[in-house]
Amino acid sequence: MYKLLIIAASFFPAIAFANAVWPALYLETRLFSFWAIGIGLVIEFITIKWLFTLSVKKSIIAVVFANLLSSVAGIVLIPLAGIVWEIFPGSVMYWAFGIGTFNPVTWIATFILGCLVNGLLEGSVYKRWFVPEFRFKSKAFLWLLAANSLSVGAAFISLLLKPVHP
Repeated sequence: MYKLLIIAASFFPAIAFANAVWPALYLETRLFSFWAIGIGLVIEFITIKWLFTLSVKKSIIAVVFANLLSSVAGIVLIPLAGIVWEIFPGSVMYWAFGIGTFNPVTWIATFILGCLVNGLLEGSVYKRWFVPEFRFKSKAFLWLLAANSLSVGAAFISLLLKPVHP
C-alpha cells in the first residue's frame, strides 16, 4: 500500500520543495511554550481527575507522564501528520481550488490532527499504566480529546495574537 502512495505522491511535484513550511510546524513551536504547557496540564489534570476518579497524586503523575510522552513523540508525529495532510488530501485540494498551504481548511485540519495525535498518545499512556479499562471508543476518549482541544487551541490562539514571521 505504501508503494502505491509513493507512486501517487510522485505525480504532485509542486509539493516536493525542500524549503516547504506547513501549519503543523508553526503549531508545534507554540505547543512547547511554557504557558500552553501550563494551560494544558491544568485542564488535563481536571479532566483526568474527573474522568478516572484517580487520587490527586496519581492524577498529577498520570498527566505529567502522558504529556511528557506526547511532547517527545509529538516532536516527530505532529509535523509528520501535517506532511501527510500536505501530500494528500491537501495537495489535491490546493490544486483543485488554486489555493496555498496556509488556508482555513488546512489550519482546521492541523488543529484536528494535533488534537488526535495528542489524544491517542496520552490515551495510550493512561490505558497502559494508569487506567487499564480505558477504551478509545468511549465517551472518556471524547473528553480527553476535548481537553486536548483546549490546550492545542491555546497554542492556536497564540498564533493569532502573535503570528510567526519568517
